[in-house]
Amino acid sequence: MQKSTWLKLLCVVLFLSGLSACGSDKPDTELTGWQKEVGQLRIGASQGEDSGMTLARWTTYQKYLSRVTGLEVAVFQAPDYNGIIQAMASGQLELAQMGNTAYANAREQMGDKVTPFLASRTAEGFSGYYSALIVRADSPYRTLEDLRGKSLGYVDFNSTSGYLFPRWSLRQQGVDPDTFFSKTAMSGGHTQSVLALANGQFDAVFMFASGGTPETGFTAGSLYTLARRGAVKVSDYRIVWTAGPMPNSPFVIRTDRPQAFQDVTRGAMAALPYESPQLMVELNLLEGSDFQPVTPADYQVGVDMRRAEIAERRAAPAQKSSNGSAKP
Repeated sequence: MQKSTWLKLLCVVLFLSGLSACGSDKPDTELTGWQKEVGQLRIGASQGEDSGMTLARWTTYQKYLSRVTGLEVAVFQAPDYNGIIQAMASGQLELAQMGNTAYANAREQMGDKVTPFLASRTAEGFSGYYSALIVRADSPYRTLEDLRGKSLGYVDFNSTSGYLFPRWSLRQQGVDPDTFFSKTAMSGGHTQSVLALANGQFDAVFMFASGGTPETGFTAGSLYTLARRGAVKVSDYRIVWTAGPMPNSPFVIRTDRPQAFQDVTRGAMAALPYESPQLMVELNLLEGSDFQPVTPADYQVGVDMRRAEIAERRAAPAQKSSNGSAKP
């Protein structure tokens, strides 16, 4: 969609919501209508998403949304994905970006009180990401089978590419992730997983990769973020297995907030790449990226995978009991 079209959409949204400009510096006591009802826009940011860059990225969104909505915008950081999910479910947040699994968790708790509305898309049209199993390039491991009996680092129980999706995909290939690897542990974040692999804590780790395909290669993801900072070299690592793609992590919003607030926020986010393209660089998004509309249907597969994972966990104790390895 052309920049002028997005700008027209934004202006219409702002007009219909009763705003006279793209922002407001009114104190809370002078707010009226839906602005007074909402009072403050609270955004959730998980430190597990991108380590130290999380706060800087969300500060950019914070300034932009404050200017457009006329509200005070606060960013709340949680140490992991579950913290964001619980804060959203308890009504302490209005907006967040979540992975597929985290959204599935929130959806199960909140129903239609939370909905996805936008996800990023690259200039080339890529709107999904992959789970990549990586090893050090100086290791002897070149295939998934080579990692049988080796140690593995997951990201987080609520991570899609770092836990749920690869486990589901392995099972589809006839591999039981709970017995295939000798030991597993959570790193707490995508970049933390890469650094743990670099330090020899695991033989392999899962990470997210995007901006390409397994055939063309990737240009974005935790490994590439660290490489751009100079913390690692991409050539020091090797991808031995991938699963995907999954639709990009959605921005989600509470639907029990005033409709005018939802309309302004959604319109502002959709128009950002066109209304303030310089901010896309600050957001660490690839040149030419924008946001595309999404719906709950786009993320139903994540809900289904999460339910399947829970069913597997519940079945495991019963299976151990039946073969005598555990008591009922």
